[in-house]
Amino acid sequence: MNQSNDDILDNVTIEDLIPQKVPFVMVDKLIQYSDDKIIAGLTIQRNNIFIKNTIFTEPGLIEHMAQTIALHTGYQYFLKNLPAPTGYIGSIKKVEIKKLPKLGDEIKTTVSILHEIMEVTLVNISVELNNEEIACGEMKTVLAK
Repeated sequence: MNQSNDDILDNVTIEDLIPQKVPFVMVDKLIQYSDDKIIAGLTIQRNNIFIKNTIFTEPGLIEHMAQTIALHTGYQYFLKNLPAPTGYIGSIKKVEIKKLPKLGDEIKTTVSILHEIMEVTLVNISVELNNEEIACGEMKTVLAK
């Protein structure tokens, strides 16, 4: 099932789909959703807690990647009329940060589900800025029970 951002936001807000709350929310748009992929975005705002000298730092970029995974899971649960679960980063593998975005930039992140078994999800992640890949990697997340 593919949904556009407008379809999703008519029914629910991003904060309803992820466990994180302001000021720790690092995704602000859901661009595309399917069972095995999500594309989400973030516009880097001045009040972001990971801004340092107008640069969005590495921990912020990694948290954005993790929250994009959480958004996929949260939207899956929303479709089943269930509350968004809490999850944790199980591992981060092969992360490469090539460039850091800055204040005002809009990043777009694609998460592709590689494996999902017993509440553990392994994904491939690509972060783009102006159609250029600025970060990539693999993460494993685990849902809390």
